[in-house]
Order: sequence, then C-alpha cells, then structure tokens
Amino acid sequence: MITYPNVKINLGLSVLRRRPDGYHDLETLFLPYFGLHDTLEIIPGDGWSETSASLFARYGSAAQAISPDGKVMITIARKEGVDWDPLKDLTVKAYYALASDYCLPPVKIFLEKGSPVGAGLGGGSADAAFALGMLSEIAGLGLGEEQLASYAASLGSDCAFFVHNRPMIGRGRGEILTPWNLDLEGYELRVVVPEGIAVSTAEAYRGVRPRFADGASASEMLPLEQVLQKPIEQWKDLLVNDFEPSVFAAHPALEAIKRQLYDEGAVYAAMSGSGSAMFALFRK
Repeated sequence: MITYPNVKINLGLSVLRRRPDGYHDLETLFLPYFGLHDTLEIIPGDGWSETSASLFARYGSAAQAISPDGKVMITIARKEGVDWDPLKDLTVKAYYALASDYCLPPVKIFLEKGSPVGAGLGGGSADAAFALGMLSEIAGLGLGEEQLASYAASLGSDCAFFVHNRPMIGRGRGEILTPWNLDLEGYELRVVVPEGIAVSTAEAYRGVRPRFADGASASEMLPLEQVLQKPIEQWKDLLVNDFEPSVFAAHPALEAIKRQLYDEGAVYAAMSGSGSAMFALFRK
C-alpha cells in the first residue's frame, strides 16, 4: 500500500499559555497543502516493495533499521540524508501505538521524504497519521477517523489534523479540532521553503512569549473565528504567528522573504508553524 502524505500550513498561530504538563495551549487554523508530500509504502513483512528499488536507484543509499522484536523494518531515503534514528521515526511509533491495543502483522515501511524537515509544515506528523490509517487497513481493524485521531494525538500535537486532512481550527496542543469552511477561491497559495534554514520546535518554543504569561485576559484577544471571517486583505495585521518575532530575530532571511512576498503583491504572508517555511496568498 502506497500513500502520499501531504504537509500543512498554519493560518495564524497564537501561543496562549504554558500548561502544567509542559506543553502550550495554541490556537491556529490548519490548512492542508498538497504541493509538497512524502511517499509512504507499508507492506506485510513477507510482501514485495514497489518503491524500494527506485529509492536505492535514486539516492544510492538509505537509512535502514529493524526493530529489536523484528516486527518493523523501516527504510528512509532523503536527498539531504537522514540524521535521525529510523526506529524513532513517527511511522514506527504509529505502529507500536496501534500494536499496544491490536494484533498487527510484521511490516516493512519505506519512506521517501519529499517534504522539508524543520520547516513548520508537519511532514513527520503527516507520515504518522497516514501510517495509522494504512496499518488499520492492512490489519483489517476498520478504525474510523475519530479513533485514528485519538492515536494520532498521542504521537504529536498536529498529527490528529492529518487524519482529517481538511481545514480545521486547532486548540489545546493542536489536537482539539473543529472543522472550518475556508473559501480561498480567487486566491493562489504560494509556499516558500528557504534552503539551508531549519528551525527546530525546541528552538522556536525557547524564544516565544505566551500571550497570557503575565495574567493577561483572553478577552483582550480577538477570537480566531472572527478574524478568519474578515476579508483576507485585513488579515495582515490581525492573523499573526507568535513565533515570528523570535524566529525572525534568529534568522533575518525569513523576515526578508516575508517582505519580498508583500513586495510581489501578496495580500497575506506569514511563517508556517514554528518555521522556517513561509507562505503567501495572492489574488489570481
């Protein structure tokens, strides 16, 4: 079975407060973006891969590992190389999240990373969410969206969004999701991924200042739904990403890209997630 996990962008990203569990309460609109994607193949352990030969042919080598219990073999290929332990990849964690409750067959996972790492686009989270659905189908579990989303939320803050993969307002850690009807007809979405700049989630959170850290009232903040209902031309000063000030200070090139997008005629431009990807909306 082969799927193509896409990425997402964040329309607005408010960091509200630090929680007792160490996470932060957030508010954002997740929007799927299909212009960048990975390729994910999962097959039974005795199956034959349709992608492995092409992976090795294109990349020459790939990161490969087998879990200690022999249940998962994973192969990951990426143009820039793989600098993380394949067994800690979220697709492997997705397998064991389901295996804790269900009997899963041994599998082989083949992952080609086409989406950037450290760009705030959620490529790894998408891989995990897609893997959960694929494993459910392979094992005949028949899990529905809400069940899959529950497992996905345990793997990462934005993983559950990719189970639904449609515009959703995210709150809590990002796992409390509400469908939102977003009309972008008449607009072109452009995503820019700068080369050589990656922003880790840890780096971004070290620099961000939660909005209500000093006891400020939530009543001082315009509800996200109200902002999204305003004309897109008014979003520039209302729909903000709270990570931008500190990330731009550390990576001035990103702020320059945002200015350039506006100079080119964008009606709205922002950083996605914790960065470094930038995106903009242009009138067609």
